[in-house]
Amino acid sequence: MFFQRIYDQTLAQASYLIGCQKTGESIVIDPKRDVDTYLELANQHGLRITHITETHIHADFLAGSRELAAITGATLYLSNEGGPDWQYEFTHVGLRHGDVFGVGNLNLKVLHTPGHTPESLSFLLTDKPATSEPVMLFTGDFVFVGDVGRPDLLEKAAGLVGTQELGARQLYQSLDTFRRLPNFVQVWPGHGAGSACGKALGAVPSSTVGYEKIRNWAFHYEHDPEGFAQVLLADQPEPPRYFAQMKKLNKIERPLLTQVPIHKKLSTPQVREALSRGIPLIDTRSKDLFAQGFVPGSLNIQGTTSFSTWMGWLMDYDKPFMLVADESQMEDLTRKLMRIGLDSLYGFTDSITNLGINLAKSDLIDTETVDAYVGRDEWQLIDLRGAAEYKRGHLPGAQNIFVGTLAQNLDKISKNKRVVVYCQGGDRATIGYSLLIAQGFTHVQNYSGSLNAWINQGHPMVSEELEPVID
Repeated sequence: MFFQRIYDQTLAQASYLIGCQKTGESIVIDPKRDVDTYLELANQHGLRITHITETHIHADFLAGSRELAAITGATLYLSNEGGPDWQYEFTHVGLRHGDVFGVGNLNLKVLHTPGHTPESLSFLLTDKPATSEPVMLFTGDFVFVGDVGRPDLLEKAAGLVGTQELGARQLYQSLDTFRRLPNFVQVWPGHGAGSACGKALGAVPSSTVGYEKIRNWAFHYEHDPEGFAQVLLADQPEPPRYFAQMKKLNKIERPLLTQVPIHKKLSTPQVREALSRGIPLIDTRSKDLFAQGFVPGSLNIQGTTSFSTWMGWLMDYDKPFMLVADESQMEDLTRKLMRIGLDSLYGFTDSITNLGINLAKSDLIDTETVDAYVGRDEWQLIDLRGAAEYKRGHLPGAQNIFVGTLAQNLDKISKNKRVVVYCQGGDRATIGYSLLIAQGFTHVQNYSGSLNAWINQGHPMVSEELEPVID
């Protein structure tokens, strides 16, 4: 048996290529959209991609299942569980609980494990030439290393009221299916640490059924469904705004993108003309370079591992945008964008100094300045982190407005006070600062060292929620 885990650090998302080396057949589980990775791996190991499957209708990325099927001719094997509202609307082989299908000499048994979503499946793999016992379980967003999938995404991201309580009950029941499996079965989840699909995911790539039954918090509530639901639903991270779009696009017929696009480098006149038409400019440079000079109205979303997440939070899917980026970065950034279906990139520029536009500079302040003015009425201190982070500890007098929802909460920010923004280490603060400046706020300062600098210099935090959380 051939086995390869493919991991996208930017979305903390795992997919799998598994093959029967005797017959040359292989399956891809939960493929990302830039599918050339799987094609190259299969070719290197003499495999043909003949089967493609997904554990569920994903919310955090645009699956590449249909792109991969269009290129290879492989058959799609997808869930038919969950009821009429959770059916894939394109041709596939439907899977239900207890079904078994083969990939060469490998068998995959289908387990319906709802909770994270109603249609969620897990796949129990048996390597028949080696053993009659199952050896691997691919859990998707059902069971992670140290955590379980959150059931509140459908309600919080897609607006389906009442689904989180139902999902919590279903997930509790699905854990019984997991408990009955042999302890030696390897667990290969769909996400690792950093994913918004859970709140306490481990960084270790895999586990076993036995280890999770001992170590995973969710298995400590075997006779307490209410306690399980309460812990499960508490303090989950804010689901990115683009999740609702992914839920839609992963279910329906949509245009396919079978190659990584090559985007054009814009000339100075083209950038200026696009700016005059209101096309947003996203500056992907480091926050330090951005602070030294930026195009007024541009947003600083750095081209780091979190780039696609913040782009998904802040961009409109039906509107074009431009990037400030080095040409050497463009393939990486383009892949990050296509993985969440942001295909409306107008072009990029690698320089802003030749645009004939007076560049602005960020108004940065240090810890001493913040310490001197904390609590004064003429300041409004905004904590841009998530609600759970804020509750664990924040600066005295700070108000919590999560950066992903900042644009929807501009009415909560005073234009008559000095506004200071901060986060944990400064990355979200530069996003928030640039957004407020772009929205016409003129009295904004960026505490770029943020909470890390505050703590490192010995200042106390407030660990109780003294101000209303705006979400």
